[in-house]
Amino acid sequence: MTTSQPEVSPDGILTGPPEPVSKNYMDKFIDSIEWVAAFFVGIVALNTFVAVFMRKFFSVTIPDYYNIGQFLLGILIFWGIAATSYRGTHITVDLVWANASPKYQRWIDVFATLVLLFVVTVQTYTLLDKVITTREDHVLTMDLQLPIWPFYAVAWVGDVSAVLLIAIRTWRLIFHPDQLHEPKIKTAE
Repeated sequence: MTTSQPEVSPDGILTGPPEPVSKNYMDKFIDSIEWVAAFFVGIVALNTFVAVFMRKFFSVTIPDYYNIGQFLLGILIFWGIAATSYRGTHITVDLVWANASPKYQRWIDVFATLVLLFVVTVQTYTLLDKVITTREDHVLTMDLQLPIWPFYAVAWVGDVSAVLLIAIRTWRLIFHPDQLHEPKIKTAE
């Protein structure tokens, strides 16, 4: 383990590395959801790599790899929605927002986040219905006869996480805008 040595600035002030930013429980929760989304990116990539490798070099097809890959991709999408919904770093184009004053930009952000919260909440409810009906219907994969409802359930948990993160974002936008970690965006000129 290396320790960094203090440095002396041109003004003669003794400086060192910046103190680590302490995170509250909410920020740790948000970070953990982002790590879960990143984990599923790795799982999808690993599934694809292993399937192609086995087929190319050993002429072996992994049973249900395609279906499992589809289900993992669905899980990844819902957890990705959770990760991007809080940060607000997804691609947006908004000429009205870019030309509004900071006060109105905040109100536009609050309104847009409330609409997003409503839409994702309805989506979460419908996905829960899909999980329940898939479980009741005993839908299985073709080769291995695996039940597919657990994949839907993990995707649903990602959707629930998205609702929680959007609610946290809405709360912070309204009551604590200083706690949002948003990139600075240059407005249109």
